[in-house]
Amino acid sequence: MDTGTEGRAGLPEWVGLPGGLLTLRRLVLALWMSLFAVVTAVVLGLTAGPGWAALGGVWLAVLAWGWVMLGRNWRSWRYAERADDLLISRGVMWREQTVVPYGRMQLVEVTSGPLERRFGLASVQLHTAAAATDARIPGLAPEEAERLRDRLTELGEARSAGL
Repeated sequence: MDTGTEGRAGLPEWVGLPGGLLTLRRLVLALWMSLFAVVTAVVLGLTAGPGWAALGGVWLAVLAWGWVMLGRNWRSWRYAERADDLLISRGVMWREQTVVPYGRMQLVEVTSGPLERRFGLASVQLHTAAAATDARIPGLAPEEAERLRDRLTELGEARSAGL
């Protein structure tokens, strides 16, 4: 049974996350930082004077920094299906790669909160016997999340039957 995807030279073929997750996260960041900037400027302007109201701009600097960092973090997320396991890689400064053997998966679920549904996104959560090795792939298209769930469940049942 040939499963998984392999690119050139037998290396796994990595799949990145769709852009909807980045859009969602940046929108949430912009809304919160704008709210903080306005509240800070109004409160300081009324209590300490108009000059102090300019400190509300600090939140706009945080917004600019967070905008860049969210883009870097989003680009770092990827996953690859191999013949015997699923690889999940993430992180910019501290890279983390999780390998989940198909035979060790106990539960694969697709979740989608209200904001995720609004942006057409879903997450795949993988549960294993060890709680520390649970893995998650956020921000997938719902169709891809369901396809991945069905495929991982099928492979997990096939691999665990041999245990």
